[in-house]
Amino acid sequence: MSHVERAGELFESGCNCAQAILMAYGPSFGLSEADARRVAAGFGGGMGCSGGICGAISGAFMVIGLTYAPAAVDKAAKYKTYELVLRAMRMFEAQAGSLNCRELIGHDLRTPEGRERAKEAGAFDICPQFIRGAAEILDAVLDDNANGQ
Repeated sequence: MSHVERAGELFESGCNCAQAILMAYGPSFGLSEADARRVAAGFGGGMGCSGGICGAISGAFMVIGLTYAPAAVDKAAKYKTYELVLRAMRMFEAQAGSLNCRELIGHDLRTPEGRERAKEAGAFDICPQFIRGAAEILDAVLDDNANGQ
């Protein structure tokens, strides 16, 4: 099963968007699914249901960090990580139309009432599309970088 498929499966099983991405990729970097679930828990719904940056792309940023940021301070690796995050951001925004969860799903998730209206309207039905898109972008960014592009 590909990372893209696994992320979709995890979201459908109840994980938030950030968890789905980090849990799908994390084991490749020695991060257990349980630890990935905990690390990414607060990033769903655009960062704690604030409707900010989409959790799917936030999860992808975490994977870029796992891939390129060393355990010790390394200025070159830090800036390489930033470069790849910015590339992923641009790609996601071009594909989805925004990085902002509120804009992507058309609802304000900051209140229980807003979250309930979003659920009733089926606003989260579009999220698998953003999860797949973020995972495909992540694969492309990691592949391009590994190939020197």
